[in-house]
Amino acid sequence: MSAPPVQAVIFDLDGTLVQTRIASWEVFEKVNRRHDLGVDEPERYFDLFRGNIYDSIAKLCRDEAHAALVRDEFLHLLRTEYTPPLVPGVADVVRRLAGSSTLAVMSSNAMQVLRRVLTANDLAFCFAHVFGGDVTPDKRTAMRTFLADPGSGFGRRCAADYDEAGVRPLPDPAATVLVTDTAGDVRDGLEVGIRVVGVAWGMHSVEELAEAGAEFVALWPQEITAHLLGDSASEPATGACAREPVSGNGRHGDHCRSRGTDERARAAEVRRSRRRAAAPLTPAAAPPAAASSAAAELLDAVRRVVRR
Repeated sequence: MSAPPVQAVIFDLDGTLVQTRIASWEVFEKVNRRHDLGVDEPERYFDLFRGNIYDSIAKLCRDEAHAALVRDEFLHLLRTEYTPPLVPGVADVVRRLAGSSTLAVMSSNAMQVLRRVLTANDLAFCFAHVFGGDVTPDKRTAMRTFLADPGSGFGRRCAADYDEAGVRPLPDPAATVLVTDTAGDVRDGLEVGIRVVGVAWGMHSVEELAEAGAEFVALWPQEITAHLLGDSASEPATGACAREPVSGNGRHGDHCRSRGTDERARAAEVRRSRRRAAAPLTPAAAPPAAASSAAAELLDAVRRVVRR
């Protein structure tokens, strides 16, 4: 029996949407040294994600008070210092899925980080719901909250407003998919009763994700849409979610822009043109004849000063 069409997709953030291994370790390593937690190499830190990251960290602490202090310091550093780059290609996956599904993000990270990352990459309004580690105690709670919310059927289509027309039933767990990079998340998703797809570019390997129960592990971001949408994955995103390829200049993110960004750029250029047309002519910007006359007047003034 084939699975029903996808109604909702819940993305993990770190290691799934953004490249987190180096950026996250650099933040945690400061807390580790300050509190002598004994995590002396990145691989040992990555192992902490086999379960809830804060539960794993708590086991390294002296007592509950120490664990709370470490958690607060870690979240503070994440809020202020953690700005990981987006996984290449994943923005187009998000925009393609947002056109037909309700999207959510869940993370052990702070809401401030999620906002910074999603707005910086022009993806904030592709997601209808965002659950950070400072608003939900764990990811199982985030997933259950999403499934139980009467409004979870209403999505965002890469624009600020939510769906308003028609009746949107609660997402069917069998039509809800978690996309994640950790074995712990895979187990949590299956416990909640939803489908789980893994990604190979994050914390855990293809084998670990498959062993935990992921129905599929994507090697490239584009495989997510191919797996979830089937033959319709080749259909382009529409409306505000559509993106148009442009020639880049080598900077990150210049390979494509949303249509809204192009329109803003064109409007800015029009304003600059109007300002240039309205501005008084200066010697540098004046026509050649005017510039020559101005230079002659300046030379005469200098000669008069010298003769004195």
